[in-house]
Amino acid sequence: MRLFSAGRPVRLRSGAAVAMAAGLLTAGLAAPAFADDDPPQTDQLWINAPYEQTLPLGTDGGQPQSRALGVGIYHDNDSFTVTDGRLTVDVSDLAGVAEVTWPDNCTPSGTSAVCDIPVVPAIGGDYEDQVLLTVRAADGVEVGTQARITYEATATGGPDGTLTAPHESFDTTLTVGAGPDLAIDPVAGIEVGRPGDERTIPFKVTNNGNESADGFTVKLYASYGLTDLTRYDACAYTTSDGDDYAPSNTAVCAFDQVLAPGDSFELPEPLTVRLAPHALTERLDIDVEPSDGVQDIDSENDYVALQIGAENTADFSVTGDAISGVAGETATAELTFKNNGPAWLGNLGSGDPVAEVRLIVPEGTRVTGVPSDCYPRTLGGGYYPNRTGAPRYDCDLRYWVLEDTERTFAFSVRVDTVVPGATGAVSIHPAFGEFGEYPFGFDPDLTNNKAVLTVN
Repeated sequence: MRLFSAGRPVRLRSGAAVAMAAGLLTAGLAAPAFADDDPPQTDQLWINAPYEQTLPLGTDGGQPQSRALGVGIYHDNDSFTVTDGRLTVDVSDLAGVAEVTWPDNCTPSGTSAVCDIPVVPAIGGDYEDQVLLTVRAADGVEVGTQARITYEATATGGPDGTLTAPHESFDTTLTVGAGPDLAIDPVAGIEVGRPGDERTIPFKVTNNGNESADGFTVKLYASYGLTDLTRYDACAYTTSDGDDYAPSNTAVCAFDQVLAPGDSFELPEPLTVRLAPHALTERLDIDVEPSDGVQDIDSENDYVALQIGAENTADFSVTGDAISGVAGETATAELTFKNNGPAWLGNLGSGDPVAEVRLIVPEGTRVTGVPSDCYPRTLGGGYYPNRTGAPRYDCDLRYWVLEDTERTFAFSVRVDTVVPGATGAVSIHPAFGEFGEYPFGFDPDLTNNKAVLTVN
C-alpha cells in the first residue's frame, strides 16, 4: 500500500529526487540555500533516466507496441550556466531484443547516438526530459527477454568549464512483457480552493497492455482535510484514527468489468471530494491494479498523487517556562508546541517533521534529562557527541499536526551556577532550517513562534 509515502519520484539520481507529488508549499527541486555572496564552487552533471521499462508484445499476434522513454540531464549548482549538453545513448545491447526510433535532436552512429541539449537546467529549475526515445520489442522475441540501454553525458560550464556525468552509472533495463497495463489517464493540476469547496477529479483507466484485465481494484486515499468522497456501491470506505499515521479516508473499490486491450473505464459518476474546514495542503492518492494478483506489466502509470490546496492558515505557537533552584538542584522545564488552527498540516510527500521546537540552554544550567525526539546540537546546529549537557536541543514533531495538536517537551535542567534572570531561547523552526531559516508561509502570526525559558 502506497498510503502517503513519498510518492513516485522522478528519476533524479543525485540523491535529491523530485517528488512526483511535491507539496504545495514548495515547488520544483529543493537544494540547500547559501548566501548570495558565497555560493559553493562545485557543480555536478547528472542523467535522469528510468530504471526500467516494459515493452509489451502485440495483441493477438500483431506488431509489438511502442513505448516512449524520456531521458535528460541536469546539474546541481544554479550559480553556473551550463550549455552544450551531449547525451550519449548506447543501444548495442538491444540487438535482437528491441528497436529504437531516434528523435530529431539525436544523431545516430552504429549502435549509439549523441543527443544535443543546448541548455542544461539546474536542479532548482523546471526539469523536463530533453530526449524522447521510442522503443518497441523486436519481432519474434520471447516474453521475459531483457536488455539494457546505457548513458553517458558531458556539458560546458561549471567551475572547471566542463562537466561530466559519473561514468557507467546510468542505464535503463528493458523487459519484454505480456499482460494487462492499466494506466490512469493524466490528471491536470487542481487549483487551490477554499474550505467547503467541492472538487471534481477526472478519472479514467485504459488498458494499454496486450492482454485483458479480468476485473480490477481502485484504491483511493484521501488526506485528513478531504471529506465526502463520492460513494460507490463497489467501494468499501474506512477512516483511520491517526495514531500511527496521519488520519485519512480510504476507499477500496472492486470492479468485475473485463478491460480488453485498448478499452477504458470511468467511474459510474464523477469522483468528488470536499475541502474540510481544517484543510490546507491536501493529497488524494489513486491506485489501480488488476484483480486476482495478476501482474500489471507497467506499474509506473497505475498510480497518481494529486495535490489539492486550500486557502487557509495554521497558527503555530510555542510556550516557554520559568524554573528556579539553588546550585545543584534540578527542575523540570516544559516547552509546549501548539497548533491553534484552524488548519492542520501534514508533510505527506516527504514525511519530514512539520516543525521542530528549539531550546537554547540558559546560562548556568545543564540539561540532564532529554525528552524523546529531542536531539543535542552545538549552538550552530552541528553534531554534539553527548545526549546531555548540550548547549542546544532540537525537538522534532511528527510529520503531521492536527488543527488542535499540543505537545509538551519536558527537560530536566540542573542549576550549576545561579545566574539571576538567566534565559534561554525557545523557538519553532522548519525541520531543516539549517539550510536557511525561513518562516512558515501558512502561519498568520509569527510573533508567537518564540518564547523563553527563564531561570531564577
